[in-house]
Amino acid sequence: MTQHIPNRKAALLVTACIMLVVAVLLSIGLGSVRLTLAETIETILGHGDAASQTILWDIRIPRVFLALLIGANLAASGALLQAVMQNPLADPGLTGVSSGAAVTVLFIMLVVPDYSYLIPLAAIIGGGVAAGMVYSMAWKKQGGLAPVRIILSGVAVNAVFGGAIGLLSILYSDKLPGALQWMNGSLSGKGMGDVMMMLPYSIVGWVAALLSIRQANILRLGEQVAHNLGQNLHRLRFSLSIIAVYLAAVSVSTVGLVGFIGLVVPHMARMLVGSDYRLSLPFSLVLGSLVLLVADTFGRTAFAPLEIPAGIVMAIVGGPYFLYLMRKGGI
Repeated sequence: MTQHIPNRKAALLVTACIMLVVAVLLSIGLGSVRLTLAETIETILGHGDAASQTILWDIRIPRVFLALLIGANLAASGALLQAVMQNPLADPGLTGVSSGAAVTVLFIMLVVPDYSYLIPLAAIIGGGVAAGMVYSMAWKKQGGLAPVRIILSGVAVNAVFGGAIGLLSILYSDKLPGALQWMNGSLSGKGMGDVMMMLPYSIVGWVAALLSIRQANILRLGEQVAHNLGQNLHRLRFSLSIIAVYLAAVSVSTVGLVGFIGLVVPHMARMLVGSDYRLSLPFSLVLGSLVLLVADTFGRTAFAPLEIPAGIVMAIVGGPYFLYLMRKGGI
């Protein structure tokens, strides 16, 4: 495998980074109080009026930063899950990882709110249990992991955890209003404290994901090639699954259920830069941030003053895209 990255693909990555910067500046300026690009830059540099400073630094910038972190996390998680399960339709939401994490988070929020400091850890445990259930149901000794079984197992696991979420919602309906935004994948009301809490978790996950590129590429080449290279497939899958579950779970613990980022973004990355994880994974990180930022910006501006959570926007867009991939021959 050559280590050379074609100039065209590198240029696409740079272009995506430039688009992300532009999207950030535009998103910060959009809202009930609209700022031009020049006014936005001036305010960021500390030259704007007091009202603009408050709007940007207390409301919009934390929300934009959080969208960047969550989008990158979910995209990287989806890319790694697709390598583990050897299925281009694997996704934290479709495989039950997100719903598994959501059950444990919602349980703490509604039943034992005094233990809210355990939410990130509980989300990781819940996501790990869900991933283990999907993997164990989809894998057969003869035949390995079949794409159809992964999707069907994910549907079953999602149904189980979706039922648990519904049960908690009914039993603790008096406490539910405070959790409704979270359940719909909303970034509304998030502050710089949420960003600072998510940042170290995200950096750890990104570093781990980038360090696992070689392992992901080995799995991408197929089981037989991995065996010929002397690799332990179960160990490879387990290590990549841990990273993928971690990235998805910490994201769910902060903003709730945002689906289809992990499905749409890695697929777009493969179409643009190929399936080599040396480039497709970094590209997915950037593209994931861009997609979620655009979805959140659209949700809070398109029907203003009414706000549509980013999770709902992604579901409306991602559902048809999933059907398109199925029709195209994804499974």
